[in-house]
Amino acid sequence: MKKTLTAIIAGTSAIVAGIYLSGYGFIFKAFAMNVKKGPITPSSDDAEKFPSRSIPNLHPELWQKDTDYNTLVLSERLVGELKKTRASSLIVIRNNKLLYENYWKDHDASSLMNSFSMAKGILSILVGCAIDDGYLESENQLVSSVLPQYKNNRYGKHLTFAHLMTMQTGLDWKEEYHHPFSENSKQYFVEDLAQQAFEVEFKEMPGCNYEYQSVAAQLLGLALRKVIRKDLTTYLSEKIWKPLGMERPAQWSIDEKGVEKAFCCIHATPRDFAKIGQLIMQNGNWKGMQLINEDYCQRMLTPTKANDAFCFTVWADDEHQLKYRFFYGFLGQFIIMIPEKQMVIVKTGFYNRLDVDEKKRPLQVKLFAEEFAG
Repeated sequence: MKKTLTAIIAGTSAIVAGIYLSGYGFIFKAFAMNVKKGPITPSSDDAEKFPSRSIPNLHPELWQKDTDYNTLVLSERLVGELKKTRASSLIVIRNNKLLYENYWKDHDASSLMNSFSMAKGILSILVGCAIDDGYLESENQLVSSVLPQYKNNRYGKHLTFAHLMTMQTGLDWKEEYHHPFSENSKQYFVEDLAQQAFEVEFKEMPGCNYEYQSVAAQLLGLALRKVIRKDLTTYLSEKIWKPLGMERPAQWSIDEKGVEKAFCCIHATPRDFAKIGQLIMQNGNWKGMQLINEDYCQRMLTPTKANDAFCFTVWADDEHQLKYRFFYGFLGQFIIMIPEKQMVIVKTGFYNRLDVDEKKRPLQVKLFAEEFAG
């Protein structure tokens, strides 16, 4: 018995040592964090699990309520979809007024929800602000002008900010969410995001092919931080959170080095996420102030030749009678913009098996757009 126990301990120690030496030590950190604080997998309510930086607001302004506020009766199909996908909130803005809102699972209007990859679209907004402020010449500026480690790289020297936003980087990164040893899992828990991102090699020339990669957004965040000479959180507060009169301060998760998780993890209220959708639907104009260049906003919402369902980290659907754009985050987080109907829809939830079309767009988005626009 004693020999068996000794063998088990030795074997376990060897496995643990092997995992650490293979660069997967983050798994133990992830397990320890989640055992103490909640679900083992990423969650829309995990803001407190990670260090973060506050995104201050200023002079909060509440949404004006529509005269039909919360009189909508949702269809059985929509109610069933919301229940199935474990929705935590649903917000509908029509003609710049709050038409409908509902919350589930102990959430309310003050609850901070994890944006997940909707943050990638917000990052593209900050690129537009950086161009307006003169930090960048355009989205076509070479990344190597900011990150010199790419200057002598065969493919990296051709990489632009636009390539990062349109997911045409040529990087050798496989986007994978379904096993704990993937680079995405490591990215979520790793202590040094910059080190991980800079270790990713190129496999082809940037600008040739579309391939969705979270490391592209992280590199974009690192380059943007360097060019604006301040952290992304401060810049987001200055350029968006304060001018829009966001109702609540938000949080942006950071790694142990103080670097924002640029690929995800802005924790804000659904009402405030809706203001971001409203701003972009209005081509960067907010109450008469042009916060982002109108031409840039239009380029941001224009699908690429490589993928006509994808713009500057914002998704598109122009194939149906009702055309719309949307920010899309893991587990079913959406900011849907329908210009024709002057409508913004925000939905947050916790479901990782959403049905998608042939272009990887969640069918749920189409359902929400058609139900509320109709």
